[in-house]
Amino acid sequence: MGASLEIIRATYEGSSEENGRNLLAALAPEAEWTEAEGFPYAGTYVGAAAIIAGVFQRLGSEWTGYRADVHSFMEDGDRVAAFGTYSGTYKATGQSMRAAFAHLYVLRDGKILRMTQYVDTAMVREALAPAG
Repeated sequence: MGASLEIIRATYEGSSEENGRNLLAALAPEAEWTEAEGFPYAGTYVGAAAIIAGVFQRLGSEWTGYRADVHSFMEDGDRVAAFGTYSGTYKATGQSMRAAFAHLYVLRDGKILRMTQYVDTAMVREALAPAG
């Protein structure tokens, strides 16, 4: 296992607080974080403040029990892919979801430069729609 993989693994495998601290420490100042088209937070966020406000604060306030559980990682030099399943309940609708995801990270000098999300957005969007 390489250093890049260890940096990324540390952002998933601890408590939410540990993961958040590890992510903030690993982000390059100009880091780009791209949420998939069709995902509720779709778009590219640049810099730690924008990433936290645009993605993680919203996940924490709009979902109950939101998780990203990784089942495998792949590393190729400064690229790391994480594969797993999102789960959680959207507070506004009370609907739960499970959706497969892949995250592709690009690192340089031990810092995350870019993350691109790939996700089964149909499963997520079903949770956003009121039952009926």
